[in-house]
Amino acid sequence: MSLLVLTTGGTIDKVYFDASSEYEIGGPTVPHVFREAGVTLPWRLESVFRKDSLELDDDDRSLIRHHCVEAPESHILITHGTDTMCETAVFLADVVDKTIVLTGALAPARFRVTDAVFNLGLALGATQSMPPGVYIAMNGTVFKAGEVRKNREQGRFEAIQRTDPQDSPSS
Repeated sequence: MSLLVLTTGGTIDKVYFDASSEYEIGGPTVPHVFREAGVTLPWRLESVFRKDSLELDDDDRSLIRHHCVEAPESHILITHGTDTMCETAVFLADVVDKTIVLTGALAPARFRVTDAVFNLGLALGATQSMPPGVYIAMNGTVFKAGEVRKNREQGRFEAIQRTDPQDSPSS
């Protein structure tokens, strides 16, 4: 198995310059994290762009999709900003015969305290173990595209609670 890592920017790759939150999206942190973790799985990296996910539009998502569809690899890990990760996952949901896992971080990988390394490890495992489909790997859980949302108040991703009138017992 060979893995394609697509980077798109987001908090995981942010570099802050001062206390007033001036930042830019830096280079991909994945190579450093994989090297530090001793990852031996063959992988290659493509930087699609370096954007905050709030700046992404459907043209950007189409470019991500194009990279996924055209890739010879059937296992793809995408680093992405957390604010619109769920929308991008749904946008990619019709890509067939590939396992695509999106992940990111709520704190930059360059920070001493960050969820980036843990989330990358979870996503790497998910790309190898999940069947074809599109997933989000965050907060220790792998979610199917379209069945997850970011809870900004709690600072985590969570399953969408669906209420279907057919599921409730009749009285």
